[in-house]
Amino acid sequence: MGTKKHIFSFQKDKERLKMLDINKMLEYAHPIIPDLEQFNTKLNDYLQGDSPLITSIARHLLKSRGKRIRPVFLFLSSRASDNFTDFSVDASLAIEIIHTATLLHDDVVDESELRRGLETVNAQWTNLISVLMGDYLFAKAFRIMVGANSLELMQAISRATERVAIGELRQIEETGNYNLSEEEYLSIIADKTASLFSVSCETGPILKNRVKKERKKFAYFGEKVGIAFQIADDLLDYVGDAEITGKEPGNDVLTGKITLPLIYAFKKARKSSRDEIISYIRSGNDDSFKKVYDFVLETGGIDYAYRKANELGQQGLESIANVSDSVYFERLQDMVTFTTSRAS
Repeated sequence: MGTKKHIFSFQKDKERLKMLDINKMLEYAHPIIPDLEQFNTKLNDYLQGDSPLITSIARHLLKSRGKRIRPVFLFLSSRASDNFTDFSVDASLAIEIIHTATLLHDDVVDESELRRGLETVNAQWTNLISVLMGDYLFAKAFRIMVGANSLELMQAISRATERVAIGELRQIEETGNYNLSEEEYLSIIADKTASLFSVSCETGPILKNRVKKERKKFAYFGEKVGIAFQIADDLLDYVGDAEITGKEPGNDVLTGKITLPLIYAFKKARKSSRDEIISYIRSGNDDSFKKVYDFVLETGGIDYAYRKANELGQQGLESIANVSDSVYFERLQDMVTFTTSRAS
């Protein structure tokens, strides 16, 4: 009975969960609404006009916009620490455009047909167009960065972009490796996802020419939150709903992507149980994911992953605990909680 209640707690009332997420984001982002409005206006301008095809794809991408989590963290952390500058919005644009470019390439690699409930660019157009549009966005992002006239910012964002590629390649390399350790998994998602969170939070101190210690503190904060975000995101493959997330639960598991819930479950289980689950995954039968889900749930993998995400988020907040209290810092703390415990 307890297991059924646990499952239902993740799945009931889909629309209420979706609206709850949106309302929370609006509440937490309220102090930086002017920054986000400027961000959206500039993003529309940057993605228009170079060709009819680019304009069409840009409009499609703008329709499938995410929650703007990286810009929100950049603006809140910069405002909270008195590190906001005239170039902060442009810097957030560059980072978000790089993130979008990586998603276009990801969708080609994964052969994805949906993202955020809408057709992917590769599905609506072609793989070639999706790859070239990603390349175009990378070029746009680095052109924006030139305007900051900050070699340190360009170095930081360039390094973060390099880390994203390293993480993606390592993830592909480890597909189907059921001996992947927790440490290796965390290292991969630190590169793949947390690198852009880290540079987002480090941007303010860089633009304000703060000492290296201050930069490292905010980079560390963003790194921990970014890792926590990806753990929570990977959890959606187990507890997410396709109508909210835009993809079927179990897709990652059944294509050999190894994430923290399964890593923990394998660590706790007997070898015979582990081998049986690997066999189910490889078989690709209709009930394979249910077998994996029940196994991971019973061994505590889902609860462990949630605890780990929360723990990392708190570590990040502790690193910037000396920031003066303000509405920006309060909302930043709320965003950490939201990021590490979301259900969609």
